[in-house]
Amino acid sequence: MTMLVKNPRIIVYKRDRKLEFFSDQMLLGTYRVGLGFNPVSDKKQEGDGATPEGDFYVFVKNNKSAYYLSLGVSYPNAEDAERGLREGLINQTQHDTIIEAILRKTAPPQYTKLGGLIYIHGHGATSDWTRGCVALENPDIKELYDAVAVGTPVTIKP
Repeated sequence: MTMLVKNPRIIVYKRDRKLEFFSDQMLLGTYRVGLGFNPVSDKKQEGDGATPEGDFYVFVKNNKSAYYLSLGVSYPNAEDAERGLREGLINQTQHDTIIEAILRKTAPPQYTKLGGLIYIHGHGATSDWTRGCVALENPDIKELYDAVAVGTPVTIKP
């Protein structure tokens, strides 16, 4: 898929185990995905094995991933930061750092009790085996990786 992609965006439907890739309003591709080993829940904290839900963006492209290629997903987002502060999982400084990263479209802190290191990556979509990531078959992540830029919106739905 070496084509001009305008306003790319990624939507993951956890229930259907699929990822849709759009250019503007045009659907360019639909891919099967594997999720975290706790695939139904929304991610709440480090180690829960859940894939997060909400609105994110690609904050990094990693061509040296242990899982072939990967796109970093900007979890935790503002809603996660608010919940984490409310529930005592993070402190005010960590909350403010997450919000600042989101405003700058950079990487939010990846090592708080909320968890982090959520990626869209390769190495297989036939089961829910990750610790919260979205896994695709290697040819599929290659297409996505080549087509998107840092900043691409990512929405993960239940």
